[in-house]
Order: sequence, then C-alpha cells, then structure tokens
Amino acid sequence: MELAGALQLGELASAFAALPVFPLFDTAYFIVSVLYLKYEPGAMEMSRKSPFASWLCAMLHCFGSYILADLLLGESPIDYFSNNSSVILATAVWYLIFFCPMNLFYKCVSFLPIKLIFVAMKEVVRVRKIAAGVHHAHHRYHHGWFIMMATGWAKGSGVALLSNFEQLLRGIWKPETNEILRMSFPTKASLYGTVLFTLQQTRWLPISEANLIFFFTMFMIVCKVFMTATHSHASPFAPVENFICPVFFGSVSSGHTSHHHDQHGASHEVSHPPPPLAKSKEELNEGTRKRKAKKAE
Repeated sequence: MELAGALQLGELASAFAALPVFPLFDTAYFIVSVLYLKYEPGAMEMSRKSPFASWLCAMLHCFGSYILADLLLGESPIDYFSNNSSVILATAVWYLIFFCPMNLFYKCVSFLPIKLIFVAMKEVVRVRKIAAGVHHAHHRYHHGWFIMMATGWAKGSGVALLSNFEQLLRGIWKPETNEILRMSFPTKASLYGTVLFTLQQTRWLPISEANLIFFFTMFMIVCKVFMTATHSHASPFAPVENFICPVFFGSVSSGHTSHHHDQHGASHEVSHPPPPLAKSKEELNEGTRKRKAKKAE
C-alpha cells in the first residue's frame, strides 16, 4: 500500500510538472501582476496621462523576471518579447484592468475569492520559472552554483528586484524601498527555492525535479493564499530567521537605539527651544543711553 501510494504521488507530481502554463496560468499571472501595478500610488493617473508609460510598467511587471535573467546570462533582454502570444495576452489584461468600461473587469478579478484563485495559479508559474531558470543556467554553467541561484532567483522575483527601475518609469524614486534591503515573502521564498532547485540540479538533494516542483508549489500556494486572504505581511520564515540570525550574524547593534534616542532628543530640543536669557542691568542702561542719543539727534 505504501509503495502504491508513493507511486501514485510520483505520478501526480510528474503530471503536475508537465502541466502547460500557457495560456491559463499565464493569464492568471498577468492579472495578478497588473493588479499589483494598479495598487501602486499614482498608477491610475499615469495610465490616463501617459498610457505608453503605463503599458511599459505593466510589461515590466509581467516579464521583468525574464528580462533580468537574460541580462544575467548575457542574452538579449528583449528576447522574450518575440513571444507574440504572451505579449498580446499581457497587453489585453493591462487594457482591461485599466480601461474596461465601468471598471467591470477590475471589479471581477479583484473580488477576493476569485483573486485567491489567481494568486494560487501565479505561484504555479513562479515555481516553474525558478526551476526553468536554474535548469537553463546549469545547462550553460555546469559547476556555477551561484550563477544557477542568481538566475533562478531572478526568474522567481525579478519584478520585485527591478522595482526601483519600474518606479523611475512612473516618475518616482524611492531607494529606501530596495527589495534587497527589505525582502518581501515572494522574494525570500524565491531565494530559498532557488537554493533547493540548485541542490537538486547538482544531485546534492536526493529528490526528483517533478517532486520538488510539486511540493514547493504547494508550499507557496498555501502561504501566499493565506497571506492574501488575511491581508497579512508576516513572513512564515520569521520564526526560523529570528532564531538563526542572532546566532550567526549577531543581534541588532545598540548603537542604532542610542542614535535613535539622540535624534529624538535633538528633535525634542528643536521643538522646545530654551527661553532667552534675561538681559543684564548694564545692557538695559546701554540701550537707554542709545535711545536718548537718537532722540537728541
């Protein structure tokens, strides 16, 4: 029975890994990506003032991971745009979300139960892209572990890593929002996932690629759907990171606290300046003599 169950699970994983992502899953991926663009401040105003800039931002949201991965591997960054079907599909999604009459399409796809389905389907595409990126890099650099991880990470979260460039297209510059400084859950999960796929590709992880795709996809779907449904930004990796990071990288320096305290104290002093010193009797007499001299003149 256990062997039969294992065989059935292996067949399920193989069938899942062979499932085509175009056009159904890609459509869901484009819908969620353009929805996130519409949530950005000023995105609606930009779509009215400069539709071309809005379209470029939407294409960056949809294909930014491919662009970044191609740049890392020394290939043409616009190579993926030769896929006319995907570009036309993404353009249609962008137009419907931003310009559909009465905003009907946006209201339908942003309805939470429907949106959760699209979010789950997007994670299927994300994991496939991570696996494909690692496999592609392994084909060119058989022993380049870091190249495999960088390419897989770019394929999984390239849009977030290019967020500052996308902000420039919208006329915004916020370097403090750099994704590497403050990683979101998809970026961290893509990084951890690309490590697993690199270990699997180099035969250090004793699991088939199909099984790894299946299990990691299920993990991503459960986490992302739960976070979207509850509007939570808490990372499921936080408990492990809070335990491991202080051991290997030390705790937060106390200098940051003192610096914050110094800043708070300085601002407190600025907001409440000390009262001016009272003038001495000599200064008052000197002022009286000057006024009398001016009257005499």
